[in-house]
Amino acid sequence: MSEFRARLASSAAEIGRGAWNALANPQAAACPHPFTQHEFFAALEESGSASVHNGWQACHLMLEKDGQAVGLMPLYLKNHSQGEYVFDHAWADALERAGGDYYPKLQCAVPFTPVTGRRLLAPAEAMPAMLEAGKNAVRQLGASSLHITFLTEAEWQAAGDAGYLLRTDRQFHWKNEGYRDFEDFLSRLSSAKRKNLRKERASVRDAGITFEHLTGSDITEADWDQFFAFYTDTGSRKWGHPYLTRDFFSRIGSSMADQILLVMARQDGRTIAGALNLFGDGTLFGRNWGSTEYLPFLHFETCYYQAIDFAIARGLSKVEAGAQGVHKLLRGYMPEETRSAHMIAHPGLARAVDAYLAQERAAIADNIDELAAQGPFKKGA
Repeated sequence: MSEFRARLASSAAEIGRGAWNALANPQAAACPHPFTQHEFFAALEESGSASVHNGWQACHLMLEKDGQAVGLMPLYLKNHSQGEYVFDHAWADALERAGGDYYPKLQCAVPFTPVTGRRLLAPAEAMPAMLEAGKNAVRQLGASSLHITFLTEAEWQAAGDAGYLLRTDRQFHWKNEGYRDFEDFLSRLSSAKRKNLRKERASVRDAGITFEHLTGSDITEADWDQFFAFYTDTGSRKWGHPYLTRDFFSRIGSSMADQILLVMARQDGRTIAGALNLFGDGTLFGRNWGSTEYLPFLHFETCYYQAIDFAIARGLSKVEAGAQGVHKLLRGYMPEETRSAHMIAHPGLARAVDAYLAQERAAIADNIDELAAQGPFKKGA
């Protein structure tokens, strides 16, 4: 660390778009990973979605060398474990029953977004210093721990080398094997599974549902109003209250429109459902969905099949449809490992968690193998 200097920034705005994106997108890709970009974090923070009031206090860690920014770790000081999708409630309970304080903790993450991507926005040679600076931040801020969630495999391995505890989980992702269209994809499935997917799509079509794919300037504030109604209905049923404010959607619509796909389902001239996706770095990321009416298979069509259609048309290599959901398996979304890394300051809790994670990693690996064997594809396809 002697050649590096670390500091904390209280907002994405303090760092600035140019400095942030130079680290997030050093190759200046035209369509980069959307969830590492300054625009997404700024929208979360400036809309009040990720804020001190909501328990997400920004304290982004900047790493500098010779006065130049060389690394960035998006970081939040938190007083709860909501909106993370990597669950540590049992760890918090164990420490607090032992008389300790689990909160505040530090979270390196994209708030409310269970999507794998770079979390240490730095070249490989700076990662050890960045991880050490994260440990120092835990001590300096009086936090119990640092949790880096949905990081890349290379970052995960670097974190393990730095003494962080390693955890795995799984999601379901669809991979584009060069399909010409949806029917070409279906041809790779077993007969029974192929028949089932066709039946589901036909059921939605026969109900008179049509779909519109909105991107870029085609997305209007009226569309965001409609989608926000869908989102809040789903959020209220799932979490008690929605995480994202209405202003958040206007902000990403203004700053990231060319990386947004808004799928809107219409029936008899009315919009009855919608799904928000972002795309970049060769992947379509499914984020939020909602509807005002229940219709069998509408969720599958709006979120999964329309996403596949779009990915094939755009030549994208993958669709990540969000957290959890074994039901995705039979629809061509196969199990993939996700990763997190954890630094826990309390030695006793760290030892207990480390032992647990060794067993959990083995169980996750076995589960992925078992699920993959149950996939819908023809054997040998």
